[in-house]
Amino acid sequence: MNYYSTNKQTPATGLHEAVVKGLAPDKGLYMPEVIKQLPREFFEHLEELSFQEIAYKVADAFFGEDVPAETLRRIVYDTLSFDVPAVKVKENIYSLELFHGPTLAFKDVGARFMARLLGYFIKQEGKRRVNVLVATSGDTGSAVANGFLGVEGIHVYVLYPKGKVSEIQEKQFTTLGRNITALEVDGVFDDCQALVKSAFMDEKLNTHMKLTSANSINVARFLPQAFYYFYAYAQMKKLGKADNLVICVPSGNFGNITAGLFGKRMGLPVKRFIAANNRNDIFYQYLQTGIYAPKASVATIANAMDVGDPSNFARIFDLYKGSHAAVKEEISGATYNDEQIRETVRTVYNETGYLLDPHGACGYRALEEELCPGETGVFLETAHPAKFRDTVESIIGDSIEIPAKLQAFMEGTKQSIPISKDFESFKAFLMKE
Repeated sequence: MNYYSTNKQTPATGLHEAVVKGLAPDKGLYMPEVIKQLPREFFEHLEELSFQEIAYKVADAFFGEDVPAETLRRIVYDTLSFDVPAVKVKENIYSLELFHGPTLAFKDVGARFMARLLGYFIKQEGKRRVNVLVATSGDTGSAVANGFLGVEGIHVYVLYPKGKVSEIQEKQFTTLGRNITALEVDGVFDDCQALVKSAFMDEKLNTHMKLTSANSINVARFLPQAFYYFYAYAQMKKLGKADNLVICVPSGNFGNITAGLFGKRMGLPVKRFIAANNRNDIFYQYLQTGIYAPKASVATIANAMDVGDPSNFARIFDLYKGSHAAVKEEISGATYNDEQIRETVRTVYNETGYLLDPHGACGYRALEEELCPGETGVFLETAHPAKFRDTVESIIGDSIEIPAKLQAFMEGTKQSIPISKDFESFKAFLMKE
């Protein structure tokens, strides 16, 4: 299948090049030329299939023309070595727990898939080292670093904003060593993302080293996130609650919800989506006004959503052919400040015993406020609450248990290199590598 750029100023290319390049030469994001509809029979029996079986069928629609069936099956099954259960929080509101992977965050799915697919392409090429640049506001860095750890022929540079990710998140990608380098940027997430994008556009740097991205701008990172939307539907269908399904996605860079929208185009019977923002409510404001106006991000307790210029808005805009009315028809928005997030975590914990992380709290609250009679809501619980231990404990007034996976990271020694947000300094660093 060919992939075109959202800026439409460069020729379409194949999956291999789209994955290895990450960003199109005209600075646009790659989109598949065709979004294949899955057969009706698939949805009729979806609840009878395993997560891996469902995911392989979806992956085949995206990547089957470019990757041999057995190779693709192995990548999918190896990626999804953990469950993604839908857990009831209260009547007609379910949490899709995406934190059962190695780094306890939803990005484990896309990062693990991309690492394996990119590894396959690199072996085919037999060329020099590929360098992965990834900007993170929290969980992306740990998921990508751990997904690529030890993968032959790949070196990962994780750029993260100094003092703006939780200690546990930071430890998950700064303690690994080997083929992972952590770069501590004196700025905010948008500065990290700008450095990555500028690096891809710099001719001298790209001549010096082969670069790609593992942010959700890469099609191999964001498309696999569609897997768990289909699995969520299958679980709701098994419970007899799939007829009027509303899915709420805590949204930062908008790769996650974009994958869900692709699923809907493939025939997934989701009634509508809700994009839940924290104070960084650029998309929410777009829904209200029809004007997309990026601005500097502000720090919140839901830090992985602290994005002032979401990259994947370009894909949403392209998917709906620029129609504000069409976007509003399938997506509504919500926005919450830190106090509202705290209130939601505290209230849900006290009333139900279910512990939300700050991002999932935005998703839960939007469903509670916006669900209509007869609808069932599923929100994405994108990370384990223990990854935000200090914040969550201060909210509920109680201690929470740290899973063994996280505890192991906490015992490691931080290794990071401080850099400024100036691109020329960043470029000079990479030119020495």
